Amino acid sequence: MILQKTHKTITYFIAAIWIINGLFCKVLNLIPRHEQIVSKIIDRDHSQKLTILIGVLEILMAIWILSSIKSKLNTVLQIIIVAVMNTLEFTLVPDLLLWGKFNAVFALIFILIVYFNNFYMNTKIQKKPYAIIS
Repeated sequence: MILQKTHKTITYFIAAIWIINGLFCKVLNLIPRHEQIVSKIIDRDHSQKLTILIGVLEILMAIWILSSIKSKLNTVLQIIIVAVMNTLEFTLVPDLLLWGKFNAVFALIFILIVYFNNFYMNTKIQKKPYAIIS
């Protein structure tokens, strides 16, 4: 029971990260630095639209996480997306990152949490034998 609650709490935490970054930082543009990153890496002329699109995709990722549909595929995609995104930012625009190149440490921690929650905890929950109380 505790394992299931912990797994669910971590799942909500992961989804919240995607929603906060997607909705507040990108769609609502409360953190303009995100649009600056997009403009330097992808396209200066369309950075606002691309930033909003990325934000919407991050919100959809959060919904997918909460749905638990194809959670292993979702986990792999999250890890790939975070790793690629942070590698690009680390290499191309470290000056625009909140903690500079140290952001890579937070990305790695997030990747480990996502992996642990979905490949370790979820597997433990599914393998756990349930006692039938008569």
